[in-house]
Amino acid sequence: MLSGVDAELIQRVADLLRERNAIDARIAQIIGRPVTSGHLGEWVASQIFDIELNAPAGGGRIDGRFRSGSLKDRTVSVKWHLWQECALGASGPVAPDYYLVLAGPPAPESRGTARPWCIDSVHLFDGPQVRAEQESGTWRLAPAVAKQRWLAAEIYPEPGSPLLRITRQQSTLLRLFGP
Repeated sequence: MLSGVDAELIQRVADLLRERNAIDARIAQIIGRPVTSGHLGEWVASQIFDIELNAPAGGGRIDGRFRSGSLKDRTVSVKWHLWQECALGASGPVAPDYYLVLAGPPAPESRGTARPWCIDSVHLFDGPQVRAEQESGTWRLAPAVAKQRWLAAEIYPEPGSPLLRITRQQSTLLRLFGP
């Protein structure tokens, strides 16, 4: 036996991973995609915001189009950030009309903490504006300015952005994924 190895802890982690794999397989059956924050976020957003997703999944930077409401027929890239880190990660040759970001709780001080699969807030960014700011270099701003930008783009739980108003039903559905 190797010194310093805790076989009981290794067994517990292996058992937990088997449980997680079984849960991920059940979720993948429902959403028809692999269980990653990207694919699951796209599916959740498609259900709550009436987005028709492009097929196949992962085929580009534009994930789909809004099917109804004030943004009908507008393109969207969906992201699910398990922590709020005020970083968008938008790239690619074509900017969508909008970036819809589902975000978990603020990032903890200790990085040894699990990233929870929950939605604490939702943000909607104007795609061409983000693209222009990225190209000019103004997107990389001081953390306090970046945080203000995210608050201004928030559509859930507080309406900071006029781009989209959340309905009562959408708010109820988003709360199901709360921390």
